[in-house]
Amino acid sequence: MLLLASFIIGAAGCGKKQPDTIADNYRVFYQIFVGSFSDSNGDGIGDLQGIINRMDYLNDGDVNSGKSLGIQGIWLSPVFASPSYHKYDATSYYRIDPDFGTEDDLKALLKICHERNVKVILDLVANHTSTSSIWFQRFILAHKNNKPDDKYYNFYSWATADNKTQGCAYSKIQGTEHYYECNFSTDMPELNYDNEEVMAEMVKVAKYWLDLGVDGFRFDAVKYIYFGNTPKSVEFWKEYMAELKAIKSDIYCVGECWSADPETLEYVKAMNCFNFQMAQAEGFIANAAKRGNISVFTNYIESYQDKVLAANPEGMAIPFISNHDMDRSSGYLTLASNRSKIAANLYILSYGSPFIYYGEEIGLKGSRGSANTDANRRLAMFWGDDDTVEDPVGTTYQRSKQTNGSVKDQLEYEDSQLNYYCKLIALRNRYPEIARGDYKALVFDTTTFGGFKITHGEEETVLLHNTNDKEVEIDLSTCKEIDTSKLKIKDFIGQGEAKLTGSTITLGPQTSVILK
Repeated sequence: MLLLASFIIGAAGCGKKQPDTIADNYRVFYQIFVGSFSDSNGDGIGDLQGIINRMDYLNDGDVNSGKSLGIQGIWLSPVFASPSYHKYDATSYYRIDPDFGTEDDLKALLKICHERNVKVILDLVANHTSTSSIWFQRFILAHKNNKPDDKYYNFYSWATADNKTQGCAYSKIQGTEHYYECNFSTDMPELNYDNEEVMAEMVKVAKYWLDLGVDGFRFDAVKYIYFGNTPKSVEFWKEYMAELKAIKSDIYCVGECWSADPETLEYVKAMNCFNFQMAQAEGFIANAAKRGNISVFTNYIESYQDKVLAANPEGMAIPFISNHDMDRSSGYLTLASNRSKIAANLYILSYGSPFIYYGEEIGLKGSRGSANTDANRRLAMFWGDDDTVEDPVGTTYQRSKQTNGSVKDQLEYEDSQLNYYCKLIALRNRYPEIARGDYKALVFDTTTFGGFKITHGEEETVLLHNTNDKEVEIDLSTCKEIDTSKLKIKDFIGQGEAKLTGSTITLGPQTSVILK
């Protein structure tokens, strides 16, 4: 079993107690593309037992032990029965795909996770199924036999040639004059939520897995419930989330609305949503990490927090750098430049519930390139031991390009990205106000030094970042938002150290500091 090297960090901060249903969800999550993570049976496909085998790597039960990443939540890519490698086209929502194991395997994973205070959420694709689904087969049969009274006749969204919804994609139902809606692929027909029986069935699906012990869901493509009609889709999610909260009051859910903030914030009224404007090579995180104007980042965080809470008083930001649909961040935030580490500081030491894409902590590489396949973004985790997990079907990315080293390689030196992530997550876990506090951007007369005053209850914390590759010396008294008379350094992390002399702080390159 792979363990992480030990380390020492500073004392824990104090935080105001919040309602359990809200406060318990401020967690660092780890996204696992199941088929690419860890293989337990030698067939080359990652599986649920493989994840169980790696729990000491993810969380050994003590987030301050220094022997694991210390993540507190896991997002599993779809695990339901499906004909594809990615499983985003379910044939049955009630059966675990045999590639990944059995329902008993999921129960075993939930048991060990809950023993270690780790929540597990399932990826639930609610808008479409596979054409191989029995629901869709019965839908097609009902249309071919012209039986509008059949239960499944209106189970999927369909139209005639003259009443198709503009902007939506359709495919002909052979032998009829009807077309079914299929916005992602002709193999992925869209469910019809104007049919109350569909809504009831999907509530039943969620209840089945919640009753089994799952903590919540990541909802794929939330704006495709009624594609092109945001108000109607938002109303659906409000209704659906109300049903789910009635089943499990502390449910953790997050939606994928791959849009700019104005549209995403509409969905935040129903549930937390990933922040796509912070992600990818030109997002707020990467731009700041690449020595862009950090005030653009800090002002955005303050503004976004205000907008989230205005949309939903129980909402929070869900920051991330990349996921399974994006090129790996190690391609533009390199380990050699340490930009990957300062980028991690910027979003993990931040408000809300950040998500790490598996392998980010070792600089796993992968990009779509000219191959035009997302499989290149979902490559096998690079363990460096005897794990038999292989790259997914369709991959063209060569293993020789994985030049940042495996988990095993990075365990052998203290300054590796892997050990850095372990320290960073532990630091966040020890200062709960970082996740929960109210953020006020702090402005200084420099473009690569900035941060926040964080208010949590009656306590104030100052979090500062130096994104430059050189040490800086800043007089904090120039910022009217800070009372420097009693400030003391509590912790720092990065490529240098932190020193406070009077009101002047000396902060090392690509380093962040916590003061109280």
